[in-house]
Amino acid sequence: MKSESELGSRERMLEAAIALMRASGLSGAGINEVVRASGAPKGSVYHYFPQGKLQVVSEALAVYSARVAAFIAQALDSAPQPAGKVRALFTAFARRVEDGDFHQSCAVGTISLDLDQDVRQLQAVLADCFCDWIAVIGGHFDFGDKARTRSFAGFLLTAIEGAYVRCRAERSSQAFTEAGEWLASIADRDAACASGMVQSPLALVTGGVPPGSSPGHQPD
Repeated sequence: MKSESELGSRERMLEAAIALMRASGLSGAGINEVVRASGAPKGSVYHYFPQGKLQVVSEALAVYSARVAAFIAQALDSAPQPAGKVRALFTAFARRVEDGDFHQSCAVGTISLDLDQDVRQLQAVLADCFCDWIAVIGGHFDFGDKARTRSFAGFLLTAIEGAYVRCRAERSSQAFTEAGEWLASIADRDAACASGMVQSPLALVTGGVPPGSSPGHQPD
């Protein structure tokens, strides 16, 4: 990433929007706030972003989403086994929330909780961010079934988003540490049961029904 002094006005506004969204959601990332935080001339906003706030937010989310995907991949790449990957991922997020002094969480999560009817067009953007991150996580695990693996990846992401909420409220990264340990245990045991000889912990989470199947579905 470029240093602040190397960024042009457009990039500075996107960086400011990301920081504001991580701290305060959509309501805290208005045009005036972005201009103030970026130090960019106010007149340049509509030069670079003719559609206004929603364009700033959408483009900032695209930048942020790509960075988080790379952050997730780097953490998961740092360990060879499923349990180690989970611990590494949640340790990385614990450090991330600590580095922000518990004032910043996930921009996609904060905006998802801040949507109203006027900005519903952002909903698809947010859903795509989550979908991309689930795909990155799922690419690092193999439980012998694509639907099960994707379900586990979604489970990890849900735990990450929930842990952010607790961390900010409690000013502690313990939520990430706790979740990481429990989910690492599930990952290790489920990987060992991938052959289907023993019912896995993940199957218990889904009520014994493979993710993507209905309760009445009978295997072929």
